Amino acid sequence: MRSRLIMSMLTGVVVLAGTLAGATGARAADVPAEFGTDWHDPVTAAPPVSKPDTKSCEVTLAEARFRDFTPYRGTYTPPDDCGDRWSKVVLRLDGNVKGRQYDRLGYLRVGGVEIFRTSTPQPSPDGIEWSVEKDVTRYTPTLRRAQDVEMLIGNVVDDTYTGVIDVKVTLTFHADGRDGRDGRDGRDARDGRTSGPPDPGAPDRTATEQAVPDRVLTLAADSTLTTPRNSERVIAEVYATGSGGGCEEYWYLTVPPAAPYSCQADDGPYREVRIRIDGQLAGIAAPFPTVWTGGWSNPFLWYVVPGPRAFDVKPLTYDLTPFAGLLNDGRPHRIEVSVAGLPEGRAGWSTPVNVLVWQDERRAHVPGGLVTSQAGTPVNSSTYAPGPENQEHRVDTEGGGRLTVSGYVDTSHGRVTTTVSRTLAHTSTHRWTDGETTDALDAEWSDAETVTVDGRGPARSTRTQRTYTMDGTTTLGAGDRLRTVLTLGDRATAVATQGGRRTAWSRLDDTYAGDATYTANVPRDQRHAVGTTSERYRLYGSQAGRSGCYSRTLTTVQGVLTEDRTGC
Repeated sequence: MRSRLIMSMLTGVVVLAGTLAGATGARAADVPAEFGTDWHDPVTAAPPVSKPDTKSCEVTLAEARFRDFTPYRGTYTPPDDCGDRWSKVVLRLDGNVKGRQYDRLGYLRVGGVEIFRTSTPQPSPDGIEWSVEKDVTRYTPTLRRAQDVEMLIGNVVDDTYTGVIDVKVTLTFHADGRDGRDGRDGRDARDGRTSGPPDPGAPDRTATEQAVPDRVLTLAADSTLTTPRNSERVIAEVYATGSGGGCEEYWYLTVPPAAPYSCQADDGPYREVRIRIDGQLAGIAAPFPTVWTGGWSNPFLWYVVPGPRAFDVKPLTYDLTPFAGLLNDGRPHRIEVSVAGLPEGRAGWSTPVNVLVWQDERRAHVPGGLVTSQAGTPVNSSTYAPGPENQEHRVDTEGGGRLTVSGYVDTSHGRVTTTVSRTLAHTSTHRWTDGETTDALDAEWSDAETVTVDGRGPARSTRTQRTYTMDGTTTLGAGDRLRTVLTLGDRATAVATQGGRRTAWSRLDDTYAGDATYTANVPRDQRHAVGTTSERYRLYGSQAGRSGCYSRTLTTVQGVLTEDRTGC
């Protein structure tokens, strides 16, 4: 898209979905003919974080008003009245903003560990409020000690962009009410593996990643990592985001240099986030194609219902356990994250890394080794085809990668071998006209991962299949009326087996659809905007509560919530 159509300035938490329940909605008479100066506060269809019925304690983690790029800095102290072992820790952000403002990227770090990455909704002139919840139980080892806190939602406030972002972040600790248990959420102390089911509601985490680690580490200033010598399981998480207002904010629309388009990349739109240990490829993942709340040139699509993950930037996860034996030599090892397909020298991606470690409490040193490392030939092909008389242009892209790694550790409970296989695939068709007055993308990404653990009993395996879709068109027509029609999908299935028998499963289908039109290049009060948006979030299986099913549908018209329906 040309500069007047360029996507948004920014990036993305999970809005608390419990503000409305049952089948509710505004009457037709309550829906205005077009957007006014205020609209419903942001809401998503995702389920709220489930909370145990145990004693709880709340701690304020940060409280700040963001006007510029000055971080908030404070100190965190663990709660006094809930012990140091918790069944769940829930982060909550409450925010408000009014006036005019772009969407803004934010992060929150405790003791240097990034526990939350987010962006903001765009405000109405009259002001909006929103709330966000996230389960941060896996960061328990960091939260057991007093820590420095740093938070930033980078912002610009001037005569035009007047919105000051006011936020408060709290942690609620739910005490572990299980007598004689160690508070590790189902962890089997012999091998650090959870017995819980897979969770496609957090589709970038496999079933074995639900337990609480013993340590949460960050990289040193020179990008090196030194793990405890008795590590028996190692998981890396990378909060990867393409953002910042440049072309990498909407990387999925970039084209090869031969094509006449406003955002180009040497290898086209395919991106793959890779992690290496001492130069050796250790993991691959497909980044989620997040659309921020000003995206696709049309903020009216996102004022009430954001796109999937737009308010909850989930980390990509990599099971590095096959390398645990190598990491356990007590020496620092270089950990590097790169984004394949990113043009050399181009900024726009942020890739902070946390490393979660499970230790063998009965051994000071757990030896091991890498058995297999096989990478397939990367695929990245973009073909440009000009249309008749150069009136419509088209780029077809195929991309993908494969990696299998296997390694063992000799633990106090025997040899355990972990094999991780991951396959990525992407296809897209991008069409646009001269001047980019019509711009359309139809794209799909898949990320299939299988983790198999063999040792002490029947082999256990978890297969997770993630699929992301994007199908949209933006058109600038007569009178500068800009219309965007867009459908986004975030889907995942996960199946856990032991000895070849299924032990747990779950399936997620989160679908967003929007159609919004406004007059571009005029003052805000002359835009005459209209728009309909909807989200349907469905979760089945072990993670969907006692009924085995969670479903919620939201619909908005001109910023008014007209439908909020729950029930399968």
